[in-house]
Amino acid sequence: MKTGIHPENYRLVAFKDMSNDDVFLTKSTADTNETIEVDGVEYPLVKLEISRTSHPYYTGKSKLVDTAGRIDKFKSKYAKFKK
Repeated sequence: MKTGIHPENYRLVAFKDMSNDDVFLTKSTADTNETIEVDGVEYPLVKLEISRTSHPYYTGKSKLVDTAGRIDKFKSKYAKFKK
């Protein structure tokens, strides 16, 4: 392998799914200012809107997650066309 092309800050990071509060650990170089304690150890925290535990493709459930208000914005925008 070539030397000097791999990141130096490769470490364990906690990823938290904000829709169902699931937390999982994996190695990452993601920058973050927040931390979380998992099993008595503190890890950098990256917050996710959706992950494998809440995505309909992986869960087999049809669940609507609208954290940005896109559906309400769409409905209000096109309400004037409603008959």
